[in-house]
Amino acid sequence: MSQSNESTELQEELTEELQNVAESEAAAAEVVEDLSTVLTADLQRLQAEYANYRKRVDRDRALAHDISIATVLSEFLPVLDDLDRANEHGELTGGFKAIADQVQSITAKLGLTKFGEAPSPFDPNIHDALLHETSSEVSETTVTKILQPGYKHKDRILRPARVAVTDPQ
Repeated sequence: MSQSNESTELQEELTEELQNVAESEAAAAEVVEDLSTVLTADLQRLQAEYANYRKRVDRDRALAHDISIATVLSEFLPVLDDLDRANEHGELTGGFKAIADQVQSITAKLGLTKFGEAPSPFDPNIHDALLHETSSEVSETTVTKILQPGYKHKDRILRPARVAVTDPQ
């Protein structure tokens, strides 16, 4: 019987050892699963941060591009004014007319637009009033003459239109 007791004890020890191993494997699997969840969350957070970084850099790059184009176009405004005055006086002919047309088409292609028409309602956001008159013919402050056209690049005003306005009496 001593063999049978030893055999039973050995079986019990082996059973207990197997249960411990099974519990250890379950605990290890749980730790691995927890670690996997934590690492997956970290990876997703890093991917989201990188995507936001890329969007911010692209937006900043586009903004810097627009600002640099607007700066260059602002420097061309006196040249465009001189070309307009020369055209009004009939001094643009031949080769000079072709060059003037080319400069104006290039600036238009870059997004420069001229604005300011008379008569139109006065808007202090886009008009700079240099002369004021009064008249009973108008019911609101009205632009009556464009002294110097305004220019904008996309939605940004580069120079307001300089105008003469007529106020109601």
